[in-house]
Amino acid sequence: MRGRYPSGPEYVEHLLGSAQAKERLRVILETMMGKWRVQEACARLDICEQRFRQLREELLQAALERLEGRPPGRPRRAKEPAEVAGLRQQLAAMQQELHVAQVREEIALALPRLAGSSAGPESAAPKKAPTWPKH
Repeated sequence: MRGRYPSGPEYVEHLLGSAQAKERLRVILETMMGKWRVQEACARLDICEQRFRQLREELLQAALERLEGRPPGRPRRAKEPAEVAGLRQQLAAMQQELHVAQVREEIALALPRLAGSSAGPESAAPKKAPTWPKH
């Protein structure tokens, strides 16, 4: 036979977790491989049979759920609430108004005579004729 020997319950040592969790996992795997009987595993872990079966079922259920097929790619982002969407629209409108006001200010600074007469000739006050002092 070629290649490496398959790694068994010893692989648990390379995983992240507490020593107690690693020991429980290793013993459960060894029991499933037939190295230990359930009663021997319970004595080794200092738990009752009922708790051992519960741990084994939780382990296998978690492994099965993790191996379930998933759709490819990233999961979709949750839609934002309507309130947030409304606030975004309001912010965009306010930013547009600010931009318009800034452009008007730039025009007023660049062309001060035109900015003053923007109301039109109708609203302009009639000019008075100059009065000369009499001698």
